[in-house]
Amino acid sequence: MNIVSALQAEYPGGLVIVYDGECPFCASYVQVLKLRESAGPVHLVDARARPVLVGMLRESGYDLNQGMAALYGGRIYYGDKCVHMLALLSTESGAFNRINSAVFRSRALSRVLYPVLRCGRNFTLRLMGRKKLPE
Repeated sequence: MNIVSALQAEYPGGLVIVYDGECPFCASYVQVLKLRESAGPVHLVDARARPVLVGMLRESGYDLNQGMAALYGGRIYYGDKCVHMLALLSTESGAFNRINSAVFRSRALSRVLYPVLRCGRNFTLRLMGRKKLPE
């Protein structure tokens, strides 16, 4: 079974976001992000609690130490494509969502800024003494 089929079987319909629950930025981002009702149910999956899923994603080419992943519409979005897609699905209610939408609705800005955010995340996790997700 491929990763898309596995996720769709476990979380039917809507949007599935797989993120690092020990990363303060990732955890805050997915909690604060307000998504349009058209996205359907939103399933937030802490990768730390799902090592088998993390392994399946890694085998499919998605290293969650390097980016978050989301399943939407039968397709996996990863890294900068993930935050871009989430920005397109998000509402503009609240300051965070307006800023997120303004920045990441641009595909070009998402490509440029995501590696900077990922670097900051990795640096912060090291400072906090938190380990990367297991290989």
